[in-house]
Amino acid sequence: MSRITQNSKCRLCRTEGTKLYLKGSRCLSAKCPIEKKGAVRPGMHGLKRTKKPTDYGIQLRAKQKAKRIYGVQETQFNNYYKKAKLLKGKLGENLLILLETRLDSVLYTSGLADSRSQSKQFISHGHVLVNGSPLSISSYALKINDEITLDKSTIDQIKDTSKIKEKDFRLPGWLLLNKPNFSVKLTNLPTREDITPEIDENLIIEYYSR
Repeated sequence: MSRITQNSKCRLCRTEGTKLYLKGSRCLSAKCPIEKKGAVRPGMHGLKRTKKPTDYGIQLRAKQKAKRIYGVQETQFNNYYKKAKLLKGKLGENLLILLETRLDSVLYTSGLADSRSQSKQFISHGHVLVNGSPLSISSYALKINDEITLDKSTIDQIKDTSKIKEKDFRLPGWLLLNKPNFSVKLTNLPTREDITPEIDENLIIEYYSR
């Protein structure tokens, strides 16, 4: 199973032509290659790749982009799509809600982790508790009223640098943050307006419907 390495993350952003925020706060700094070079595709001929993409190519890029933003593998993404089809409501919105309510995603969205990759690291190392019990499954599907906390060693590690300390940090309305305890509670399911507009779920549906 392929893994996204630290060195390949910037290349993925350049491939998609936009920031995927795979390196957390570094993506907001002047060190980001997108800031330095613009959205130029990787490789020595990146600037020359001007061939107009096909409809299939556009749909594929939309799917790949979403998959990379959430850090899931191809089989996982396909399974999320199949599950979303079985739920009531809009298919595209259901898909995004399933991805957004993964444990690693909520940990990142809440500001308790700097990136989704850091979320996965915290979880796999046993530093994350859900409803008081350690949980080491990044893909765990959170439910309303579930509460996430970090262990003391992790809180000590991030307490001075966490995003939740920033004055302009804003938490989406479906999450309730307890700053002193470094914990977050899922009080509702996210709506489409709560989820990044960088993803075009309609193109993803078109990709799977072809």
